[in-house]
Amino acid sequence: MVQQVPENINFPAEEEKILQFWSEFNCFQECLKQSKHKPKFTFYDGPPFATGLPHYGHILAGTIKDIVTRYAHQSGFHVDRRFGWDCHGLPVEYEIDKTLGIRGPEDVAKMGIVEYNNQCRAIVMRYSTEWKSTVTRLGRWIDFDNDYKTLYPQFMESVWWVFKQLYDKGLVYRGVKVMPFSTACNTPLSNFESHQNYKDVQDPSVFVTFPLEEDENVSLVAWTTTPWTLPSNLALCVNPDMQYVKIKDVIRGKLLILMEARLPALYKLETDYEVLERFPGSRLKGKKYRPLFDYFVQCKENGAFTVLTDSYVREEEGTGVVHQAPYFGADDYRVCMDFSIIQKDSPPICPVDASGCFTAEVTDFTGQYVKDADKNIIRTLKEEGRLLVASTFTHSYPFCWRSDTPLIYKAVPSWFVRVEHMVDQLLKNNDLCYWVPEFVREKRFGNWLKDARDWAISRNRYWGTPIPLWVSDDFEEVVCIGSMAELEELSGAKVSDLHRESIDHLTIPSRCGKGVLRRISEVFDCWFESGSMPYAQVHYPFENKREFDDAFPADFIAEGIDQTRGWFYTLLVLATALFGQPPFRNVIVNGLVLASDGQKMSKRKKNYPDPLSIIHKYGADALRLYLINSPVVRAENLRFKEEGVRDVLKDVLLPWYNAYRFFIQNVLRLQKEEEMEFLYNENTVKESANVTDRWVLSCMQSLVGFFETEMAAYRLYTVVPRLVKFVDVLTNWYVRMNRRRLKGENGVEDCVMALETLFSVLLSLCRLMAPYTPFLTELMYQNLKLLIDPGSVQDKDTLSIHYLMLPHVREELIDKNTESAVSRMQSVIELGRVIRDRKTIPIKYPLKEIVVIHQDPEALNEIKSLEKYIIEELNVRKVTLSTDKNKYGIRLRAEPDHMVLGKRLKGAFRAVMTAIKQLSSEELERFQETGTIVVEGHELHEEDIRLMYTFDQTAGGTTQYEAHSDAQALVLLDVTPEQSMVDEGVAREVINRIQKLRKKLKGSDLEITLTRGSSPPGPACAYVNLNICTNGSEQGGVLLLENPKGDNRLDLLKLKSVITSIFGVKNTDLAVLHGETEIRNQTDLLSLSGKTLRVAAGSAPAVVDGPGSALCRYINLQLLNSGPQECVKGTVGTLLLENPPGQNGLTHQGLLYEAAKVFGLRSRKLKLFLNETQTDEITEEIPMKTLNMKTVYVSVLPTTADI
Repeated sequence: MVQQVPENINFPAEEEKILQFWSEFNCFQECLKQSKHKPKFTFYDGPPFATGLPHYGHILAGTIKDIVTRYAHQSGFHVDRRFGWDCHGLPVEYEIDKTLGIRGPEDVAKMGIVEYNNQCRAIVMRYSTEWKSTVTRLGRWIDFDNDYKTLYPQFMESVWWVFKQLYDKGLVYRGVKVMPFSTACNTPLSNFESHQNYKDVQDPSVFVTFPLEEDENVSLVAWTTTPWTLPSNLALCVNPDMQYVKIKDVIRGKLLILMEARLPALYKLETDYEVLERFPGSRLKGKKYRPLFDYFVQCKENGAFTVLTDSYVREEEGTGVVHQAPYFGADDYRVCMDFSIIQKDSPPICPVDASGCFTAEVTDFTGQYVKDADKNIIRTLKEEGRLLVASTFTHSYPFCWRSDTPLIYKAVPSWFVRVEHMVDQLLKNNDLCYWVPEFVREKRFGNWLKDARDWAISRNRYWGTPIPLWVSDDFEEVVCIGSMAELEELSGAKVSDLHRESIDHLTIPSRCGKGVLRRISEVFDCWFESGSMPYAQVHYPFENKREFDDAFPADFIAEGIDQTRGWFYTLLVLATALFGQPPFRNVIVNGLVLASDGQKMSKRKKNYPDPLSIIHKYGADALRLYLINSPVVRAENLRFKEEGVRDVLKDVLLPWYNAYRFFIQNVLRLQKEEEMEFLYNENTVKESANVTDRWVLSCMQSLVGFFETEMAAYRLYTVVPRLVKFVDVLTNWYVRMNRRRLKGENGVEDCVMALETLFSVLLSLCRLMAPYTPFLTELMYQNLKLLIDPGSVQDKDTLSIHYLMLPHVREELIDKNTESAVSRMQSVIELGRVIRDRKTIPIKYPLKEIVVIHQDPEALNEIKSLEKYIIEELNVRKVTLSTDKNKYGIRLRAEPDHMVLGKRLKGAFRAVMTAIKQLSSEELERFQETGTIVVEGHELHEEDIRLMYTFDQTAGGTTQYEAHSDAQALVLLDVTPEQSMVDEGVAREVINRIQKLRKKLKGSDLEITLTRGSSPPGPACAYVNLNICTNGSEQGGVLLLENPKGDNRLDLLKLKSVITSIFGVKNTDLAVLHGETEIRNQTDLLSLSGKTLRVAAGSAPAVVDGPGSALCRYINLQLLNSGPQECVKGTVGTLLLENPPGQNGLTHQGLLYEAAKVFGLRSRKLKLFLNETQTDEITEEIPMKTLNMKTVYVSVLPTTADI
């Protein structure tokens, strides 16, 4: 039997119960069994490191993966979902180096590779339990038992196979290359790794002289920000086509040569130098100069210390003379090779070790870390008279992505995979992939591929997959091993593990008489391993060959945008090199999750809430939906805010749950009162004659169609807003408009029809939302399924909602005409609600008439057909429809957007502003239709002008109306108070309060005493009256809980602070009570609006009945012709004219100041009016007390900045 649903729900606690349910029935594995013989949908999970805890980036990517794979399963596919672990590489080694104080290869050698790798192996899965717990708690269904780890021998063997394929294709070579080098990690990095962590730094900036051998009185001037490379200088380079000058430095008396365009880099004034000669850079080619240091003077025999030419020298920075240290710069290396200053087989001039310290060759600075040596080198240059200028220079510089230390560029022998030759093929395969969003493929990833460089895959490290190359001492003989069996055959030893400690000692006999071959010491870059995961996770080609061939490329992958230079890239390179095809068909790229202040999330700064605390507080569904319904799914960045998760729970999940609870309540009521069991059979349901039933069913089927189309295109960012919007449609429109029907007030037959409609929609919504909010949908489904007629069930197993296939569109239920009509009705109701809010007239108070003006008679007919809902929702007596606004004296008028136009038009703004205000209603109507208008020669658009409806004062009989409009309809609401209607409003208020009291007392008998009084509309903003008792004295007052409406909302802490400030309460240990109940932090203060709170410091004041209205005089504010500023959004506010009563009265000047403060317009001048047409200005002569309970209209005057 269907279960009663509690009024209150603890979402995290209910989710824990669902997790137990899934575990008890092994739902995920059961899902996989059910789909075993269905078509396969292949998904690759990018492996994270388990040496750190999961953060919001992991949670986001995991949620996207879970949604798409759940959707694929519920669309009729079999989806294997294996979790992967990245176990090798720098992240693991760096943790060990920090823990054990290891500073370089010498320390590892002392310790021994066996022990070092054992230490690494011990921490690889340090946080695996936390990962499993967090991922499972998030509701993600993925297989941890059948996972893959990059340290498994089978995985490593497939990596060897991949490498051997590349080697056999001639794509592997050994070379010396200047590469980004991490001195903290003692290893080179690939180009894409070096681009992952740039920072703005301040480096030395030095101008150094190089005297010419032919005339030592004349010096070339070079500039560098890396003085530590100067001891290794072997040449200078100039641009052959640029103009150079020989000058006399007037102050220093020196003769110098540099590029003419770069003179301003050295001299502020032209009088500081005298140009003696001009010539092209080609004239300098071949000139010899005196070296800075004599460490490598022997290189002079090979042509060193000569001026070279190359067009890479630019005129944008430096002096146009670039110092060349060929083993510390890629361009330096290339140019020096071109001019034979160095040879491929010549000993490198690279006097810096793996830890970034100078070697013994540089005798003056031996053992110094290069960055620390800068200052000593500069001092030496100054003493030698070779330093011209020394200062500092701020620029963007690469840091190691793992150790967060500066990289240097250094020549290292490395093993490379050839990539540059296959750029065109990479681009072609990239075009075969479907990217969401598409711009990532074209721009970020495509641009990166165009400039792809050969990939340095070797690392001089220990904990990784060893590169399977056995070589002779002279590197002339090389054997590449592609499997464990091949290594056993060639070495004669049994092999069970492939890490360095297990195979480094193995040798292979030479086939060329060179003795024995030994393995090279390097290991693979861990990116090579993760790029090999499609093959290695299934031990391809040693096992599962047919299964892999059938399922490659993957149907879907997803990761963050930072992986465009990481995993996405390595996957594509290896798949293209191996098979000539892309590794995946579809990819979703998410943006980065940042802290609320826009900074990178940092454990050190503690600038973000712990993910688990958010889950325990709001639940996983709320966090999932918050992340997915954000710009981050469009590869944009998200500033994570806890209140965003809270709002999802409050604005989406809770209303949805309440609609479900309301449905169950009325099903149980039907059983109890009518003795009728509710069972739903889709095949026997009759077509409803009720327009809202047909409308909501049509909306649901339109949603199903939209869902199918957009999910097939992987556009989660379009699907989620529509799903969330439908929750609003269901709860705030359908259920609200049909409460009486659902309660049975219109008869049993109509009640059953409404319940069937609501059931159908709730169940369909659960099935659509199941991939997104797996917990709440399961919770609802477990109860809803008990109401399904067993004879209508087609699914074999209905235990879990996640076993069900997604619903298909039922075209016969779609009625676009009804959807259109209800949409127009909703617009009218929303416009009417805005007017009520603006005039602070509660919905309980009936109004005489609403007039709807629309140019399209057909639209008016649609609105007419739904007139009764407008009357009920807006609480009006009469609906009048018209196509003629002139009949009601309505005119259009325009106000310029001062901020937008002021900045754009500058001096012309004043004339344009005046002309805009003089535009006729007819001109503005044409502007409404076309969207553009030319004013004073300037073309203006919709965002430049704010259109407002106003009443023609010459036309009589329209003063009782307030107007509001959207792009289509104009609504007039008769706001004239009538005593009978005020009485009815009071009666409704009384009934409402009695019902709330009955609910609170749970049906106890009530004795009601009515006293006559009036209850006019109150403050626009939520407020509370205060009864404050401190030090034996009592005082009253008022506090606004928000201002403007919807902004600056008080929590309990702020409420106490404001009380202390306004009422001079010294004791900060305050208790705030409502009735006898003390208010706690979790209390929603807005729910107490209009109530009286007791505030005590010591003994609490006695409980008193509240006055039912604000204790202090007040006015409501309406902002007219400008938007609010200072992060404020609301345009309706409230000001207290006194507080406490009779004290701190507001003056006219104070009123202007406070009004500006409310809307964040403190820097602007205002005018205040008693009417929206701005004809009745509030001046200093008007007594403040006469404004009590009135609406004041705030007009913002333009400033000189606007003009």
